Amino acid sequence: MAFFIQNCSGTNRLMTWDIKKFSELTTNELYEIIRLRSEVFVVEQNCVYQDLDGKDQESIHVCGYNKNLLVAYARIVNKGVSYSEISIGRVVVSEKSRGNDLGKELMKFTIQFITNELGVQPIRISAQSYLENFYSQLGFNSTGKSYLEDGIPHLEMLLPV
Repeated sequence: MAFFIQNCSGTNRLMTWDIKKFSELTTNELYEIIRLRSEVFVVEQNCVYQDLDGKDQESIHVCGYNKNLLVAYARIVNKGVSYSEISIGRVVVSEKSRGNDLGKELMKFTIQFITNELGVQPIRISAQSYLENFYSQLGFNSTGKSYLEDGIPHLEMLLPV
């Protein structure tokens, strides 16, 4: 059973948001999540990396559907798995669905879920460096820690309470 589903009207789209624990995902839902992550992170960004990192089982999965097609996704990783704080990772929007603030909508929805359902708390992320401004607009601050992850420049950012 999902935590909740919310319909959101946006520019030229009707998004349905579905939030589930790993154990609640169907085989088809998990396949679509991995397909979207692979499409963007492996193929589009030409980055060979270990996507299946063992953290999905310890995460809550935020799925954004447009006409029953998965076009946006993020995972909420529990405290103590990646960081001492709760974190958001694997944030992805399909290439065809970009350019209309869907990424911001996804992040705002995910942050709102954390606040409402898991409590007000700091949220840590590992952001691709070129997205620093995007995450800053959502209230995240750079911690000053930058590093290469899978050959891509990243920086650690924190959304304070």
